[in-house]
Formats: sequence, C-alpha cells, structure tokens
Amino acid sequence: MVNPRRGDVEATLDGRAHALRLTLGALAELEAAFGAEDLVALAARFESGRLSARDMLRVIGAGLRGAGAQISDDEVGRMQVDDGVAGAARLVARLLAAAFGEQGEAAPAVDAAARPSTPQRG
Repeated sequence: MVNPRRGDVEATLDGRAHALRLTLGALAELEAAFGAEDLVALAARFESGRLSARDMLRVIGAGLRGAGAQISDDEVGRMQVDDGVAGAARLVARLLAAAFGEQGEAAPAVDAAARPSTPQRG
C-alpha cells in the first residue's frame, strides 16, 4: 500500500500496481548515475525538463528499488507503462514532486514535457 506522506507514488507497470519511492538511497543512486555533485545539481538537471528515455528509466528504476523492489534498470526497460512514454514522463514528474516537494521546480518542467503541444487555431 502506498503512503503519500512518505513520498510514495503508485503506478501501473505491466498491468500491476507498484509502489515507487525516491528515498535518500535512491536519490544517491541517481546522483551517481547522472554525475550530479549534490541534490541541488540533481534537481537542476530535472528542472530543464529535458530527460531522455534512459533518464526516465533510471528514475523509475530508482523509485521501484527505493520502495523495496529487487529490479534492474534492464528489467524496468522491458516493463509496459500505462500511456507509454507520456505516462512514463508523468510518473517521473510525480516521483520528483513527491521527493522534492510539490513546490519544487523540477516536477512541473518534466510534467510539461509529458504533454504534447496542441496546435493553435487562428
């Protein structure tokens, strides 16, 4: 069962509900993976809103492991996420918002990247 007060996020992967959590250990894993010197540098990377598929895979994998799953990034890469890439981007945004706080700058930038732009009619 997920606990939002603990920073848990629930997601459906491969048709099953999973809890994800960016614990301190998971954030340290992401710092190392992204070559970030500290949490401020890690947050700055996410604020750009420019994440590769590999970046999203790493964040989702770290979130699953932070919640206790024994899973590799390769296994995460084979999982199906509801709504495909856009769903994965929204999941990453929710994880970052839970880890860095709803008022953080990182999550909205990533969330904006998950929404395709709508052509304007004039």
